Amino acid sequence: MAEVRTSEYAGSCEVTDMPNDPFQWDRREDCEVRQILDRIADKWSLLAMALLENGTLRFTELLRLVDGVSQRMLTVTLRQLERDGLVSRTVHPVVPPRVEYSLTDLGRSLNGTVRELVTWTESHQADIAAARARYDASIAP
Repeated sequence: MAEVRTSEYAGSCEVTDMPNDPFQWDRREDCEVRQILDRIADKWSLLAMALLENGTLRFTELLRLVDGVSQRMLTVTLRQLERDGLVSRTVHPVVPPRVEYSLTDLGRSLNGTVRELVTWTESHQADIAAARARYDASIAP
């Protein structure tokens, strides 16, 4: 049997020889993979990107469509998505300024993966609800 080399210490973010090694991205704040996963799995990021999948939207349209998000939180989310190269921002030189957002090619490629996750969730929601009910019944006093 071949020896599997794991990272030298749990704080490391280096690639190991072990496929799907969770220690590559689990708890380290300095790990780039963990930071990216934290960003794209964020509630507001997923909603904003899902809305932008249908085309370019103005900031005010996004604010109206993303139920429950504050103006500040949407601004922060869009800036982070822009920094990560998932969303592009266009400012039109008019008064008042018109700001539009759209997905980049990188953002569109991520949305395909997110759609697959949503499809899986929809297909298995009854199974998950049943598992939750069984669990809740097993721990009830």
